[in-house]
Amino acid sequence: MHFIDKVTVTVIAGDGGNGKLSFRREKFIDKGGPDGGDGGNGGSVVFVASRNHNTLAAFRYEKELRAQSGNSGEKRRKHGKTADDLRVLVPVGTVVFDEQGTLLADLAVDGQEAVLAKGGKGGFGNAHFVSSTRQAPRIAEKGEQGEQKPLNLELKMIADVGLIGLPNAGKSTLLSVISNARPEIADYPFTTLIPNLGVVDVEGSTGLLFADIPGLIEGAAQGKGLGDEFLRHVERTAVLVHLIDAYQEDVVSAYKTILQELKAYKVDLSNKPQIVVLSKIEGLDADIVNDQLAKLKKIVPQGTALLAISSQSKQGIPELLRTVQKTVDAQRLAEQAHAPNSVEDIPTITLEDTEEAWQVTKQEDIFVVKGAKIERFAKRTDFASPAGVERLRDIMRRTGIMHELVRQGISPGNTIQIAHHGEFIY
Repeated sequence: MHFIDKVTVTVIAGDGGNGKLSFRREKFIDKGGPDGGDGGNGGSVVFVASRNHNTLAAFRYEKELRAQSGNSGEKRRKHGKTADDLRVLVPVGTVVFDEQGTLLADLAVDGQEAVLAKGGKGGFGNAHFVSSTRQAPRIAEKGEQGEQKPLNLELKMIADVGLIGLPNAGKSTLLSVISNARPEIADYPFTTLIPNLGVVDVEGSTGLLFADIPGLIEGAAQGKGLGDEFLRHVERTAVLVHLIDAYQEDVVSAYKTILQELKAYKVDLSNKPQIVVLSKIEGLDADIVNDQLAKLKKIVPQGTALLAISSQSKQGIPELLRTVQKTVDAQRLAEQAHAPNSVEDIPTITLEDTEEAWQVTKQEDIFVVKGAKIERFAKRTDFASPAGVERLRDIMRRTGIMHELVRQGISPGNTIQIAHHGEFIY
């Protein structure tokens, strides 16, 4: 399957069902009481992280994800059926952004869920509005519309180890030797067009997930070559193994080129723990290998492991894997120490403080009312029903909106518009 790691989809939650306007009809009873049931809630669109999925390819042809709507209420106070949520499986490591680039969800753990579009609430039937002073209400609400929005999905693979380096540095060959992965290998640039994954067992311990990141060239962070399309996969790896071809004339330049690309990426990746590895040392004299290592040692940060290996002869491979295991363990412990203890520790911004707020503005003979709560009532109002409009008037009186309209000089015959959801004559 072709690897897909960026895609745009539209999520559409289900609408709430309409409430029922109905009165009981029985033998010998000409006009019974109201018995209209409430509408059911619409289904939400929920993304679920799944370790059994590894690409976003399924969304290339399924651009619209739509949940079912709730059923309308019925006679005899029967509630409409609430629709099931649409549960969408995405790979672990999927990040979701809105059109403005705001992060909505970061699905980094298997089984993690995020509601990306909320279903609309069902409208109340007229049986809901019965009171001691209102015995025969002729009011039934419409169901709310479900949320609808375009989303940008991006996959950032979560591997323990990322293999990086210039094209032909030997990353794919190393992966094929230490794991059961079978990447395509050839002597030309960009053999690897997709990140290859392989699980590596280190001395019987829990397997480490290695990601062979496609070869980078100078300017990759600006999109040259395979560029930043693949640098994102390095973001979440615990450790980077930086391979440098021992046959390079200038190993220092090769090292600096990759380091510069890591720094230039939108998230500075150069501070990630690295293990620098001189590869393809088979057939080289020990003096040449030591000379190349000496050149690298002068510029590699102090404390960074510097090794020499041959994937063909397996020389240095056991030491490399032990060093990788030790570095990954230390990095994961450090990440846990700095991670929030629970979801509650993460600051949450809510709109509760502005829920009751409203605003009235005059535009010629039209008075426009805006506000989260009053607009929600307007969405559920059938403006073709006099009883429904009268109920909305009552709500506006209780919230002080009518008083503000009078203060601003509203006159009989003027139009009151609730945002873009409906209007009526004062």
